[in-house]
Amino acid sequence: MSEKWLVGVDLGGTTTKLAFLNPYGEILHKWEIPTDISDAGKNITVNIAKSIDHKLEAIGRPKSEIAGIGMGAPGPVNLATGDIYEAVNLGWREPYPLKDLLEVETSLPAVIDNDANCAALGEMWKGAGNGAKDLVCVTLGTGVGGGVIANGDIVHGISGAAGEIGHITSLPVGGTPCNCGKTGCLETIASATGIVRIAVEMLEENVDEGELSTVYKEKGLVTAKDVFDAARREDRIARKVIETVSLHLGIALANIANTLNPEKIVLGGGVSKAGDILLEPVKEQFLRNSFPRVAHSTDISIATLGNDAGVIGAAWLVKNKI
Repeated sequence: MSEKWLVGVDLGGTTTKLAFLNPYGEILHKWEIPTDISDAGKNITVNIAKSIDHKLEAIGRPKSEIAGIGMGAPGPVNLATGDIYEAVNLGWREPYPLKDLLEVETSLPAVIDNDANCAALGEMWKGAGNGAKDLVCVTLGTGVGGGVIANGDIVHGISGAAGEIGHITSLPVGGTPCNCGKTGCLETIASATGIVRIAVEMLEENVDEGELSTVYKEKGLVTAKDVFDAARREDRIARKVIETVSLHLGIALANIANTLNPEKIVLGGGVSKAGDILLEPVKEQFLRNSFPRVAHSTDISIATLGNDAGVIGAAWLVKNKI
């Protein structure tokens, strides 16, 4: 009999990514479907189940040869029950029995974790983590997420909310309001949204001519990519934006590393695609602000799995938790 496959699911507010993987973490088939958030998200698990059945039928694989389904979902997770505490973007405002519904609809054993945790597990298993057992993954996208791995497993905390790196208070006094209700969160600075906000504020305050200023005047807006592209060509304001972002992100990573002493810190998400123009100044601030023994035993690198990290990490859950 052939080895049973693993199903990995990365549930997003717009798109749901799915994949069949072998027990070694190799993706055999992957696809995606729209996430239907109508009717308070009641169709989400039904659509996932139908999509898995259709794919199995198309490739001629019986469901009996599927070991189980792992899913990364946005929001804190109750690990004991598989409930999502709250995922407003999906229409789930109260604890939602995601694991139970997924098992009923798919007739497969299921395990649920936070989507950023799954991305961290994916990078540990098959990506930039390269098997490191002590690792922190920070996702820099529209917001800032994180997953903390200690001794080869995710740290969840008492209420499933460990790893909320984006809500480290980067500015103790003042700062920009965050969606969480606090002000000065790292997410308001080191996310794509935060980078754009800082850039626009600096452009409004400066009359200098330059590449970023020209883009702003012509389009009425700038993107995080515009900032990084201009910085590579030595645009003064773009460089200043990156200095600000790197300072706060580097200090936050130093504080995390001083607490956990991880082997690796992996930066993922869309912002991380900037590469060395962001990575190098972040490393400088990290070295400057971390305990010396921590500074020289922790490697900071860019994630390598891209959009596949979530489904690979979700499959890891099936392999190790079911």
